Amino acid sequence: MKASGCKSFRAFALLILTSLLAASARAQAPANVTVNVFQGGFNWPAFVGQQKGFFERNGITVTLQPTPNSVAQMTGLSEGKFDIAVTAFDNIVAYVEGQGEAPIGAQPEFFAFMGSDNGFLSLVTAPDVKKFADLKGKTLSVDARTTGYAFVLFDILRRNGLAEGDYKIEKVGGTVMRWDALREGKQSGTLLSAPFNLLAGEQHFNELARAIKVIGPYQGNVAATRRSWARENKTKVIAFIRGYAQAIDWLYDKANRDEAIAILLKNVKMSPDLASRTYDELFNPKDGFYRKARVSTEGMRTVLALRSRYADAKKKLTDPSKYYDSSYYDAAMR
Repeated sequence: MKASGCKSFRAFALLILTSLLAASARAQAPANVTVNVFQGGFNWPAFVGQQKGFFERNGITVTLQPTPNSVAQMTGLSEGKFDIAVTAFDNIVAYVEGQGEAPIGAQPEFFAFMGSDNGFLSLVTAPDVKKFADLKGKTLSVDARTTGYAFVLFDILRRNGLAEGDYKIEKVGGTVMRWDALREGKQSGTLLSAPFNLLAGEQHFNELARAIKVIGPYQGNVAATRRSWARENKTKVIAFIRGYAQAIDWLYDKANRDEAIAILLKNVKMSPDLASRTYDELFNPKDGFYRKARVSTEGMRTVLALRSRYADAKKKLTDPSKYYDSSYYDAAMR
């Protein structure tokens, strides 16, 4: 073979090899998963999963997308605008049952596949509201009137002597919006989670009750999606569960506390002291994040009992498996 022919062959072979390597790299590149979330410290495992590479080591990258409220979130989930929603378990139950706030009808496609936490909910009130009786005639805020944590609020008030006619309810939006409205004096109370309940305490607002101390075990946030998407993307669902669970394990390790706080400060604006106290609250071994991102079966039953009591369309809801499919979690933990 002539020298020029050899050079041409080598160039062609190099081109083929480069193309094959590029195709292989593309095939091995982590798939992106878009996750819609409310703003707050309870996104800490997701922040850690991103920064420490837990998601990537399981084959995905995660993009977090903020939502202003549950109506926008559940509407977006129904339209496939994102892959996964981290949301209150009650939201999933409500929309499966056709009791959601958004006008999108029943959503039998919705289901939860992973747990997270108990919601970390505290009833926080204005400085002049020091006891439950002070809430008579006052206005409290919720994200949505018929979903989310509204029924937790109603039950806390009921158990402390206040009937629904004793107070007013306004729909305001997610945690950040409710905290802003509370400190501006627009309402007299709302449910907040860390770090906002801690920040409220610094500013002389009152914490009247911790939800789980009043109502018992509760399933707060879960990871949820559409059944059809999950069937078509089982490896992504499993990867998300594994990465999230590994991030929780890492966060509970006290040796990682300082780095964990630095990651939170990078993602949520707050003081280092507030971040430190948020860590102590969210990773309290007794009632912090659920280990391994499990769900609480008792907590799910509490959600169903509250919805059976307070939802306008009265239904007796008793079976968590209608709204939670454990098969993905079980596969992830093998």
